[in-house]
Amino acid sequence: MTVTILITRPEPEASRLAERLQAVLGAQVSIVVSPLMRIEYGGALPDLTGNAVLIFTSRHGVEGFCRLSTRRDFTCYAVGDATAEAARAHGMTAISAAGDATALLNRIAAEGVHGPFVHLRGAHVAADVAEVLRAAGHDACDVVVYDQVEAEMSATARAALRGNGSVILPLLSPRSARIFFAQAGPITAQLCIAAISRKVAAVVPEGTKSVVDIAQTPDLPGILAVLQEQVGMAKRLEGGKRPQ
Repeated sequence: MTVTILITRPEPEASRLAERLQAVLGAQVSIVVSPLMRIEYGGALPDLTGNAVLIFTSRHGVEGFCRLSTRRDFTCYAVGDATAEAARAHGMTAISAAGDATALLNRIAAEGVHGPFVHLRGAHVAADVAEVLRAAGHDACDVVVYDQVEAEMSATARAALRGNGSVILPLLSPRSARIFFAQAGPITAQLCIAAISRKVAAVVPEGTKSVVDIAQTPDLPGILAVLQEQVGMAKRLEGGKRPQ
């Protein structure tokens, strides 16, 4: 039985994840990259004051900001380590919350930072960070610096989903999950979903015949740990009964 990992993240993250998985898992799996969104940068920044605190909840937010401004002297808070690393690569000082949007807001509150805050984000977000900050009495706004435009699933991905092997699907956002199930159609493969959070897992339609495992931490290491477990399970089940 073929074990396929289907990566639907936008580029360049999709190829980065594929390379990392191939290095770890080698010939154990076939990796199919079929982004279901593409990133389009654009937007306009407000007049940023010298004491503004920037908030990034994705590497695309960092890239979008850096395409619009040459300033790198702001205090920056990043949702996770990868986003913080992207900001540092552009010459900014970034503090990582090492988690999700809730962890980010908790970190800001714990450190007593008052802003004004500017959340550089995509057109579609899972959490309204600026609204939560405003509700807490802070001066906060959000600026859209990129869009996540839906893309068509590839023929190779559809063929894998209609096969009789195992397909392991990492899902890192509620929107990517919704797009996947809207496009997938009938699935005959044994589907295993690695969800980055309970919010993402909740988007899986009721009645979908799949195994859904949730990462213990809402980040790439958490997803990688789930994927490795699922690959091992799929291999052990080769030739056996499909899980219900």
